Amino acid sequence: MKSLVFTMETKNGDEIIATNLKSREALLTNKNSTIGFDGSKVWLENKSKEKYKGYDPIYGYNLMFYFYAMPFILADDGINYKDAEPLIFEGKTYPGIEITYNNGVGETPEDRYVLYYNATTFNMEWLGYTVNFVEGIDNKELHFRRYKDWQNVNGLILPKSIIGYTFKNDKPIKPKGTNVFKDVKLSEKAFDLKMFKKTENGNYLN
Repeated sequence: MKSLVFTMETKNGDEIIATNLKSREALLTNKNSTIGFDGSKVWLENKSKEKYKGYDPIYGYNLMFYFYAMPFILADDGINYKDAEPLIFEGKTYPGIEITYNNGVGETPEDRYVLYYNATTFNMEWLGYTVNFVEGIDNKELHFRRYKDWQNVNGLILPKSIIGYTFKNDKPIKPKGTNVFKDVKLSEKAFDLKMFKKTENGNYLN
C-alpha cells in the first residue's frame, strides 16, 4: 500500500489525516487548522481567529499516524529490537518487544517504544512509549495506549479505536480516553504531491 487516510474523532470535531506511506508526506485537516509536511518542510495554516493551540506541528504532523499505523510502522529503517520485560495487567501477562532508534532517525531518535502482545493470539495489545517532545514531561517513563479493537481494511488489520491509559512506574493504571477512527482508506496509489504543498495562508515552521 502507498497511501492511507482516516478520520479521527476529537473533542473539537473530526480531523482527517492523510499520509503517503513510502515517502511520508502528510496532511492533517480540521475546522481550526491545517498542518502539512511536503516531504522536506512542515507548514501550518491557522484557520481560527484565536492563537493556534494544537500540538507542536513539527512533531505532531505524524503523531496520530504513527500510533494508528502500529505495528506496521515499527518496520521502518533504523530501528533496533530486543526482548522487553513482560507487562502484567489485571493478572494477564503480555510479552514485550522493545524498539529503539539509531541516531538521526526521526525528530526524536531517543524515543523508546515497547510493543506488548497477546501471548495466545500474538496480536498487539499494548504500546508503551516515552515522550521527548513535550516540555516538562518525564522523558524516561512509559506512557500507555491499548489496542484491542481492530478492523480489516483491504486485508490489513488496523485499529478501530485506541484507548489511552493513565500510568505509573512504567505500568498502565486505568483508561482515560479513547481515540475513534473511521472512514479508513488504504490504496496502492500514492497521493499527488500537490496535495501536501503549503497553502496560500500557510506558514513554514522551523
